Amino acid sequence: MSTTDPKFDLQNLALPHVARLHAYTPGLQPGEPGWIKLNTNENPYPPSPAVAEALRREIGQDGASLRLYPNPKSALLRDALGRLHGLGADHVFVGNGADDVLNLLVRCFCEPASAAGFTLPSYSLYPVLVGIQDGRSLAVDFDRSMQLPVEAIAGSAASVFFLTAPNAPTGVGFRTADIEALLGRYRGLLVVDETYAVFAAENTADLVARHANLCVVRTFSKSHCLAGMRVGYALAQPAVIGLLDRVKDSYNVSRLSQTAALAALGDPGYYAGLVRKIRATRDRARAAWTDRFGWFTYPSQTNFLFTEPRDRTGRTGLEVARGLYDFLCARKILVRHFGSHALTSSFLRISVGTDEEMTVLQENLEAWQKTA
Repeated sequence: MSTTDPKFDLQNLALPHVARLHAYTPGLQPGEPGWIKLNTNENPYPPSPAVAEALRREIGQDGASLRLYPNPKSALLRDALGRLHGLGADHVFVGNGADDVLNLLVRCFCEPASAAGFTLPSYSLYPVLVGIQDGRSLAVDFDRSMQLPVEAIAGSAASVFFLTAPNAPTGVGFRTADIEALLGRYRGLLVVDETYAVFAAENTADLVARHANLCVVRTFSKSHCLAGMRVGYALAQPAVIGLLDRVKDSYNVSRLSQTAALAALGDPGYYAGLVRKIRATRDRARAAWTDRFGWFTYPSQTNFLFTEPRDRTGRTGLEVARGLYDFLCARKILVRHFGSHALTSSFLRISVGTDEEMTVLQENLEAWQKTA
């Protein structure tokens, strides 16, 4: 049969498990201006001015540096991150965003005979990555209390377990002492996905030096306003870092991304100010929704809020949440609704925007409250 024959089906050449995959669905990315985008937890503020200046220097007048490959191991960035966390560079891996790091961890530790575990709800990319690897998933459910299910995770047969801390999409944080207790009992690699660590009260980075089965994953997307540059990293014992180095792409982080991340690390005061501002905006919004509307909203240690809207009759549920989502979308305000899980279907996840954006959001929430 010719490849120009309309009956020729490339799908039959693909690996069967790939042909069955359902791809990860990211938050909507509108192409036209005028939207208030509170659906993908991006930092609402620009990066440090030092980042733009460093990029200008790296590019130069003629962009000649762009013809050269980047440092294959992001060596300067590994050194800087090691110093930041009190670790050697051999405890640091740098990837093309945290998602790249998570993908490589699945590649190293997951197959049909070795399951990858994660909680539900949590980051919905995890099962997609396991599916790409043709691996086996093992899920541990939260209940509405969002208490860390230490017993269930510790007893898990998974070779690697992904724990989002603070949790997404609820924003709930976990005590470091509880995670350390879990590390002492779990017999696999515990990957603590700390995408939102800078907004939280506690984190586990200090545990890396004394726990061989801990890998902490972080990103510059939320903390340093660099979602568009795609820089993430892992902190772990050198044995784990060595495995990631074996399976990564040769030049997995671009010259400009490495430059931007290094410049961002060089201006900690700027970013500490943004974190304080975002936390304050977040806490004001939660108080308003709780006190004025009576909505249950999880206490958040992230740059987003997970809230259960009530209509004017006091009803909650999937239809109410979806109705508010559609109401806001019609007014060019994007939030996120996770309707496929019983614990999340009655909630909306709303990123913390600028104070001006949150004021517009609040006005629209009040308008909905009067009409829904």
